[in-house]
Amino acid sequence: MWEQRVEQFWRDADETRPEQAFTAMRALVAERGEDDPDALFEWASVHDFLGREAEAVPLYQRALDAGLASPRRPQAIVQLASSLRNVGRAAEAVDLLSVQEPDEVVGDAARAFLALALHDCGRTDEALRVALQTLAKTLPLYGRAVTSYARDLTGPSDA
Repeated sequence: MWEQRVEQFWRDADETRPEQAFTAMRALVAERGEDDPDALFEWASVHDFLGREAEAVPLYQRALDAGLASPRRPQAIVQLASSLRNVGRAAEAVDLLSVQEPDEVVGDAARAFLALALHDCGRTDEALRVALQTLAKTLPLYGRAVTSYARDLTGPSDA
């Protein structure tokens, strides 16, 4: 089954052997149609994994535009935003991540990457607020206090 072979690819993936990784993923992607959203996502992911974020960005976008569904869709959004940030397009990452809600696939990862993108945009108070608000949910004793301090950084609105 294709999904199992993709999972095996990621278990064995080695960034020190980029040509081997590209060749193996290319073979998997070739089994699907040219516009298959899952294949596009995996192809984007291998580019991202190997530090070729500029090439990954349009592939992630194509996968999303082609109707990529969960569980890959939330991963693609986070990975696309991270790649955008890494290629100097942090404002686009902020736009993309600002509307993402935590989910069962990626948890609060979108919030973590949003904080990084906000920081890259020079919006450091907002970045710290997002990070602290996300962290506060995990604090059994001081979550309320941290949430209050975070709110004081930039006001009550959410990023």
